[in-house]
Amino acid sequence: MSPSDDARLAADIERLKAEFPKTRELYREVCALLFFRFGQTPTANRLYQLVKRGSMGTPAAVLGEFWAELREKSRVRIEHPDLPADLGAAAGELVATLWTRAAASAQADLDALRAEVEAQRAEADQRVTAARAELERTETALEQRTAALLAAQVEVRDLEKAQVEEHAARRALDAEISRLKTEAAARDRELAQVREGFSRDLDKLRETAERAEERLRATEKRALLEIDRERSAVAKLQKEVDETNKRADRREADHHRAVEALQAQLGDARHQTGVLQGRLDAEQAANATLQAQVVAVRQGVVREATGLAPADRTKTGLARPTAARPAVSHRPARTPGVARKMPVASAPPVKTAARRKKQGQG
Repeated sequence: MSPSDDARLAADIERLKAEFPKTRELYREVCALLFFRFGQTPTANRLYQLVKRGSMGTPAAVLGEFWAELREKSRVRIEHPDLPADLGAAAGELVATLWTRAAASAQADLDALRAEVEAQRAEADQRVTAARAELERTETALEQRTAALLAAQVEVRDLEKAQVEEHAARRALDAEISRLKTEAAARDRELAQVREGFSRDLDKLRETAERAEERLRATEKRALLEIDRERSAVAKLQKEVDETNKRADRREADHHRAVEALQAQLGDARHQTGVLQGRLDAEQAANATLQAQVVAVRQGVVREATGLAPADRTKTGLARPTAARPAVSHRPARTPGVARKMPVASAPPVKTAARRKKQGQG
């Protein structure tokens, strides 16, 4: 089916729905519509899809009744008293066949006519659609041309306004050009006068430049001579500087060697100083020990000179002057490297004490 047939079928079904509110009657009318008007064989599914009422059993039952009624109505009965029953039935079947073929032929002609009409209608619809499209294009073009015309009118008014403004500006420019021409003529005259003065000044400047160039050449010659002399002097000074640098390098090398020798001597002197300082410390310790021994001996001599008894001397630990000799054994050992000999401190303190005693008695 074409889209137009579907549309017509839907419209007819909507009309039948309004005319037949009962579901079974509506399904029977739709069966007749499909079979007789559109030449389609109705089915239960097709009927339910078109009507969409009731249950699925309703269109099947209505469709069975429709086919039974159609077969009953299509049967032709020939009743004649002289014909036998079987001949009458055969004649009825023959007539029914002829009617069926005639109906089929008529239906084919109807279908052809309907197809031709549908084709003509489709062609007419196409022409109408084309005419509508052409009308729409014409209207669109007309609207565009109208809009363009309005825009052109606005543009013309703008151009006329701009032309008036340009005309006024042109008159102002003409006046300005006249004024500028007058000023240009005056400036040309002034320029001619300035050119004449400039030519005179240029001639003077050329003469001055020539004299200055001559002086410059002479100065350049003198400068070249001075440069040559300066170069010679610089070369001589450079030689002297090179010799001075060499002497300075030699002196610096000698100085470095002398510094290294002095640093070596300083190291040796610091070592010797350390050794001597050790010896001095040892001598100072020995001297302190000897002084302590001398003080002890002097105290013993003083006690002996004051006349203490032997018992008292024994109690005080000063029995005789020689008792101080063992103190000499506590003298510290000699420091290695000390060359001089330490004096014996036992006898001289006794003699010194005796002399002091005699001097006291005298």
